[in-house]
Amino acid sequence: MTLRAGVLAVQGDVSEHGDAIERAAAAHDQTAEVVEIREAGLVPDCDVLLLPGGESTTISRLIHREDIAEEIESHVEAGKPVLATCAGLIVSATDAQDDRVDTLNIIDVSVERNAFGRQKDSFEAPLDVDGLEDSFPAVFIRAPVIDYVGDDVEVLATWDDRPVAVRDGPVVGTSFHPELTEDPRIHDLAFFDSVES
Repeated sequence: MTLRAGVLAVQGDVSEHGDAIERAAAAHDQTAEVVEIREAGLVPDCDVLLLPGGESTTISRLIHREDIAEEIESHVEAGKPVLATCAGLIVSATDAQDDRVDTLNIIDVSVERNAFGRQKDSFEAPLDVDGLEDSFPAVFIRAPVIDYVGDDVEVLATWDDRPVAVRDGPVVGTSFHPELTEDPRIHDLAFFDSVES
């Protein structure tokens, strides 16, 4: 089986996410066809979507200008999976606490941008994630923190008692960058029914 994986390619770790979903698919004896999304019309043909990090105000502006935002919202309404990381999480939230970010409202959370500090404050931490047997090597870079979680949102992981990974229906959001490791288990958790540790 071939999985058509759309990676929002207006900014961020596009190739790294593509590599990660290919590794996750291979672990399930599947292949992933990676489609870079920069314009409207591609999302409807995708089985899964990845919304990478980058600069949330820029990502928000471009997906609305290019009419991609409505397609992402329809993808989620159809129950298709999404993985939103770092700035992707901010753009996906119901509240980005920043008027410059026109959010997608696909994860019922409120986020605080750059809550873990600036670029120089980046760090890696072993993270206990629900559904994974062993800790995940989470990379935090100018990471947002989730400071409100809706009633139907499942918290998958916390750091310093603050949520850093959540699931809202078919959407998984992380404050960290799982694509910057060789470990595909977060992509596995987001896109496949059985998680292999």
